[in-house]
Amino acid sequence: MTDILHIPEVAGLNVKRQVVRIPPEMDVPLSPRVRQLIDSPEFRRLQQISQLGLVSLVYPAANHTRFEHSLGVYRTALLYLQQLAHDERFAEIITAADAELLIVAALLHDLGHWPFCHPIEDLRLANVPQHEMFANSFLLEGEIADCLRDDWGINPRDVVALLSEKPRNKKMQVLQSLLSGPIDVDKMDYLRRDSLHAGVPYGMNFDQQRLIGSLCLNEAGTGLALTNKGRTAAEMMVFARYVMFSEVYWHHAVRSSTAMFQRAFYMLHDQLDLDSLFRQVEQPMIASMRGAAGNGPARDLLYGLFGPTRRVYKRLLEYSFVENPDFYDLIARRPYAWLERLSAEFANRLSTTMTRRIAPHEILIDAPPIKLEVQFNIEIFSPKESKYRMLGQVSPMVETLAKRQFDDYVKKVRVFAHPAIIDDLRKIDRIEDLLSDAIEAID
Repeated sequence: MTDILHIPEVAGLNVKRQVVRIPPEMDVPLSPRVRQLIDSPEFRRLQQISQLGLVSLVYPAANHTRFEHSLGVYRTALLYLQQLAHDERFAEIITAADAELLIVAALLHDLGHWPFCHPIEDLRLANVPQHEMFANSFLLEGEIADCLRDDWGINPRDVVALLSEKPRNKKMQVLQSLLSGPIDVDKMDYLRRDSLHAGVPYGMNFDQQRLIGSLCLNEAGTGLALTNKGRTAAEMMVFARYVMFSEVYWHHAVRSSTAMFQRAFYMLHDQLDLDSLFRQVEQPMIASMRGAAGNGPARDLLYGLFGPTRRVYKRLLEYSFVENPDFYDLIARRPYAWLERLSAEFANRLSTTMTRRIAPHEILIDAPPIKLEVQFNIEIFSPKESKYRMLGQVSPMVETLAKRQFDDYVKKVRVFAHPAIIDDLRKIDRIEDLLSDAIEAID
């Protein structure tokens, strides 16, 4: 316990010297070796990569950066360690050296992100790496690698293993549960930070201090759990995450913008040097894509997103898992190439009906991606009974929002159309029959 609490960065939580202030009124401890990491060019590039990308087209103040978020995750990791250092089972498994590995991994966890990373990854293109893998070149060579070896006594490959490889032992399982799991340090920061900058209350309506104060290890000793004092706070975090996805991340206009960007990237990716592109920050990357688009259809999509006049596609049709399960099941979690073919086939049928040409890129179909969100169900420990139960067993709300498939309740299938044609399309009778015929034609 004592060794973890004496780590300079953890001890720095209680000393208001050498700190940097980030919203909302958070003091982040900056030791000399942390400064070396965040002053490196590889980390500094995160200052020019927005955390939420296209969300700012709908929520104008949501333009905070991955640099700010990374500092927030690093600070949250320190708070987790400060609490867990008092847990005997945790202290038996995790040494001070392990805790320092966690600290740098939390700070550097987004190092491999490029602009608009998640929409691009959701396309699942063969020549697009996962951002965790892309980070390896930043971690294994250059200033960050030197700093890890010289200032922290950490092998850069150990950071890579913690961030992107399957755990080899119980120690690694515990550390990874702090970085990626139901109540990891990443979610603990981004829910509140994204909510703050978007100007909505949803992601802040849970008791973060109570959650952190309730941290313990699960029954198997392989990951995080909560004592029953944190149960209500966990329920509120489940609901906060649900509403943030529903009202922010999967807001219909955010998804329209995402669909526009994805189609443009899909059309252009074979013409782009992706390794070079992904090393760029936001504005140069946009400029590179617009240059590659020339006067082709991708130009119109990118112009509508990043040009002087915002021109986002409009909703034509929308299907949810609850209200429209038949259409939802037919379209959700299909490969992007299938969605692109469906939109082209649907555009052809609309063209015939309207006796005018509807270009394939004027119809976009957005659907829940193949990759699923992390399930939010966690063990709750009752000290009086000395018994562990899953949160879903003791919470009716969590039974619905976490134990069942989270994605189905917050992500919808939507068909978007160019604003110049949307009014005419909405006048078409039996338009869903045309969509159904298009699905049948390409299946």
